Amino acid sequence: MTALTLSTAAAPGLRADAIVIGVAKGAKGPSVAPGAEAVDKAYDGRLAGVLETLGASGAEGEVTKLPAPSGFKAPVVVAVGLGAEPGKDAGFDAEALRRAAGAAARALAGAKKAAFALPLTEAADAGLVAEGVLLGAYSFDAYKENGKDAKGNGKAPLGEAALLGGKPRDKAYKAAIERAAAVAEELNRARDLVNTPPNDLNPEAFAAVAQAAAKEHGIKVQVLDEKALAKGGYGGILGVGAGSASGPRLVKLTYTSSRATKSLAFVGKGITYDSGGISLKPAGHNETMKCDMAGAAAVFAAVVAAARLGLQVNVTGWLALAENMPSGSATRPGDVLRMYSGKTVEVLNTDAEGRLVLADALWAASQEKPDAIIDVATLTGAMMLALGNRTYGIMANDDAFRSAVHEAAEEAGEPAWPMPLPEHLRKGMDSPTADIANMGERMGGGLVAGLFLREFVGEGITWAHLDIAGPAFNEGGPFGYTPKGGTGTAVRTLVRVAERVALGDLG
Repeated sequence: MTALTLSTAAAPGLRADAIVIGVAKGAKGPSVAPGAEAVDKAYDGRLAGVLETLGASGAEGEVTKLPAPSGFKAPVVVAVGLGAEPGKDAGFDAEALRRAAGAAARALAGAKKAAFALPLTEAADAGLVAEGVLLGAYSFDAYKENGKDAKGNGKAPLGEAALLGGKPRDKAYKAAIERAAAVAEELNRARDLVNTPPNDLNPEAFAAVAQAAAKEHGIKVQVLDEKALAKGGYGGILGVGAGSASGPRLVKLTYTSSRATKSLAFVGKGITYDSGGISLKPAGHNETMKCDMAGAAAVFAAVVAAARLGLQVNVTGWLALAENMPSGSATRPGDVLRMYSGKTVEVLNTDAEGRLVLADALWAASQEKPDAIIDVATLTGAMMLALGNRTYGIMANDDAFRSAVHEAAEEAGEPAWPMPLPEHLRKGMDSPTADIANMGERMGGGLVAGLFLREFVGEGITWAHLDIAGPAFNEGGPFGYTPKGGTGTAVRTLVRVAERVALGDLG
């Protein structure tokens, strides 16, 4: 991963492959952002005009490269757009800094070192830029010969980023960089898992990855295989995995702090490949279904990040892992499953499988009586229709907690939106055969799924559901610090929730 350093060096004398500066979109054209004064001076104060001549506007994510001025040891200046110029005495938006740093880091793939002269007014800004750099520099090339594609394209990620204006000996700056590194490294690990082909990442393999990380970071881990799941009565997980040659797993990761007074449980949907089962997905809808374990990847990464940061809150992660395949042993539409909670579910559609594995894991998490549970899942196409590809939905059994999770998402830089759980939609899941069906009304399908999950949360436990179906996997081009493919959505929200609970700011 890209190395990070804090530097007090002046831009002209720093040996690097490029100097990155910020450009804002002003009322009369681009304006050079704070942090780049030395660079602007070397252009005789005409840098904004030069950039405008080259077509730069300062729009968010825009990248413009130009030769460095005479006397600079770096050969190239990279100007990255920060978006609208802030008002007087106001700083740049946190996401603008993250995204600008990410766009620049991605544009500098192949470079050994770059100096980032972006606006750093306080330690928190250094953390934002560092996070953006580390997330933007990400690449997944494990399956490309020598890191290159069939056309011979491919460059190594940026090797080192020096943050100019940082204070190497300042504890707050150092802490901000260390936090950014821990969160970004784990988020990128989640991206790796989402991008890994399903022939190499089945439930057993995912569980092995979790076990190795738990051992490295002092996290307690327990893995339930098919026999243990059968003995325990986990009918939902077993039912979903029944058609696959790769057996299901339930992984429990437990991070404890001796100074904790609160406990959180994170539950992740981990369908390592979703064919739809007997209710088979049509062509065009199954090619990216390796990403259906993104919720479990996010939960896994968040628990490890909490351990690395030493947060003063107990965090348990539950990874409900299965592969949903059609075969002679697969669950059929019309079958009834007896869940871990004891409730029976009539399966009307085997492609509504995520809620079945989550239901067992939610009930298992509830037995430990945590202060709150948050589940994360690529659950419904309906949520994508409602909110698009970059925003996830938040549902909860407590309005105040839903708002708190939304605030945490905003602080973390993850677009999210609160969604309701309308009671009238519950009736659509009534079954003449079982306690509940796994399908209800078609309209509002994302909300119906949330109502189903609520049935398996223990009484009196605060709970939220994050439907990340839209942003979990980016099928379009990269933008900001977001790559094509797995994005690591929800990792930063979960970490921020855990931080706020540790500080006593979330109930």
